[in-house]
Amino acid sequence: MRTPKTLATSLLSLSAAALLALSAAGAANAAPGSGKAPAETSGVTSHTVVETGGAEYWTAERMRNAIPGDVLAERALQRSANSKAGLNRPAEAGAPATVEVQAPQQQAKAVDTKANASETPVKHIGKVFFTLGGTNYVCSGNSVSSTNKSTVSTAGHCLNEGPGAFATKFTFVPAYLNGSAPYGMWTAKALYAPTQWSSGGDMTYDTGFAVMNTLNGQRLADVVGASGVQFNAARGLTYKAFGYPAARPFDGESLKSCSGTATNDPYNPQFNSQGIPCNMTGGSSGGPWFIGTSSTGYQNSVNSYGYGSKSTTMYGPYWGSVIQQAYSSASSAA
Repeated sequence: MRTPKTLATSLLSLSAAALLALSAAGAANAAPGSGKAPAETSGVTSHTVVETGGAEYWTAERMRNAIPGDVLAERALQRSANSKAGLNRPAEAGAPATVEVQAPQQQAKAVDTKANASETPVKHIGKVFFTLGGTNYVCSGNSVSSTNKSTVSTAGHCLNEGPGAFATKFTFVPAYLNGSAPYGMWTAKALYAPTQWSSGGDMTYDTGFAVMNTLNGQRLADVVGASGVQFNAARGLTYKAFGYPAARPFDGESLKSCSGTATNDPYNPQFNSQGIPCNMTGGSSGGPWFIGTSSTGYQNSVNSYGYGSKSTTMYGPYWGSVIQQAYSSASSAA
């Protein structure tokens, strides 16, 4: 079995001691935020955010110095790869389920089959900033259709340590470009993840959802729109994935994309993941996968992990009934 690595470049392969030193030197320290104890309901763990001032915390300097959040996936990736618990687990085979897009919608873009193609900002796709253990991190996320019109999808490791604590100061910046926040900075009021992720760090379920506060009296989807989502879809589909890779050779300041036909992970089949041709690096974690060739398709996965610092394949979790349950809990939350 190949030794699994995260998506990022050599920066993210530093030893734990070096990472601690880097965090102390280059990231703003913050005391752990207060919050209600995580609640567990029918396979979904939720965390109510009670701290305030998240948007004000994320100054341009802190956003620029945030560490790509997929370093947080390394322990779970290693543990999951070495675990035999999921080797004989059957693939999910629930009934297909679809939730339609919410206006405003983006216009369809031309087909682009290049990895790491540059993209103009997409209103509902953005960067996610958060704090864990006093260190600032950055990932990617997307506004998804929901009853509350306030739900953002991302990777599980971008809102929960997997297993461990939930993030604080979780903030979504849609259509981020070169430090700008054209649609504002949206703070989270609750975070949701499959219990299999929050309690065991199982890479099979590396997806999370955040419910955002209103901003200037408006709900997120009413301002930037929201993608339709689909669960229990067929495998081997064609996808277009988006994200904000921040580790070299990228700087995280603009949106990138990859596209291709999904294939199963041959190294850790127990993850049930699929991969597409892509060498986006750390910071792209949590970015959405859309069925088809544009950002107007149904979202059906997120950027999760790769193998090695020069990985040419991006893997994403299969969105089956377990992840659907986490989405349903978040999307219907008040």
